[in-house]
Amino acid sequence: MINLEKEIREQPETLKRAAEINLPVIRDIVKEAKEKKIHHIYFAARGTSDHACIYAQYLFGIFAGIPCTLGTPSVFTKYGAHVDLSDMLVIGVSQSGKAEDVLAVIESAKKDGAVTVALTNNENSPLAENAKYHLFCGCGHEASIAATKTFTSQMMILGTLCAVWAGNDALLDELQKAHLAVDSLLNRHSDEIRNLAKKCAAIDGAVILGRGISYCIALEGALKMLETNKIKMKGYPISDFHHGPIAQLKKGDVVFVLSPEGKSEDDSEEICRKLHGVGADIIFVTDKASIAPENTTVVELPATGSEFTFPYTAAVFFQYLACCMCLEKGIDPDLAGVINKITITK
Repeated sequence: MINLEKEIREQPETLKRAAEINLPVIRDIVKEAKEKKIHHIYFAARGTSDHACIYAQYLFGIFAGIPCTLGTPSVFTKYGAHVDLSDMLVIGVSQSGKAEDVLAVIESAKKDGAVTVALTNNENSPLAENAKYHLFCGCGHEASIAATKTFTSQMMILGTLCAVWAGNDALLDELQKAHLAVDSLLNRHSDEIRNLAKKCAAIDGAVILGRGISYCIALEGALKMLETNKIKMKGYPISDFHHGPIAQLKKGDVVFVLSPEGKSEDDSEEICRKLHGVGADIIFVTDKASIAPENTTVVELPATGSEFTFPYTAAVFFQYLACCMCLEKGIDPDLAGVINKITITK
């Protein structure tokens, strides 16, 4: 079994463990943040890690009323500017913990007296050693070039941080059960995804659309597909796709629409009407098949409890689809090509 598939299949266990091993530190972070009356979170991340932060950005806004900023590390490194982060919780997210620009944000925040947190899969990394608190993915070594188990673990840890901050036991319980749906997806739906991969193997590109809590997976799904299959992919929020990007589509183009049961159903229905109008080939990814519009290819994922944990099964769906497409095309997704496992940006 190739590393990519092996690591995809480890996720039910890594998701279960991620929340368990970090809860004590999470409670300490929340305690200090509330004592200091912190009302703003600043994330510093790149790539896949940035997508995990977008997931957290939505959760914190919805459940805790906390505004979150997706940081601009280049402001610190390339422009040498100082951004006052003194009254914020500053979270640096990096699988390797070696991202120099993310580290620069944490170091600047420390000087400002901010509460600093590192979220990494490396306990001995520069980021982990420089932040006051360390949240640990605990995934074990991730050999595949494409990040899989580290991404979903990051989402789980940040989601758990939000649930504890908001005092929302229902959300916490839902998060802690998400691994069960992921396990079901991998064990009961593998054949369905492999069959879809056969149909998608010939495409040279596609777009993925999501709204609200699913937007992060539109971005992450596109990244997984393009970096493994070497095809042109892009993720968009449904709300923005109406305003120009839909013009790129022609008859027969493939569009994935992410649509969990919940607040964004009407947006998915509306965009599908427009996509039908241009003759697009729609793959509708949902946790409730009955909400799917007619004339779409429906992928029904195992229910996780609500739209707020749908991103876990959706992320793994795209990971496994990308993996299966590689196998169909004879591509080894574990070979680096032009991509490095650890990318150091400054």
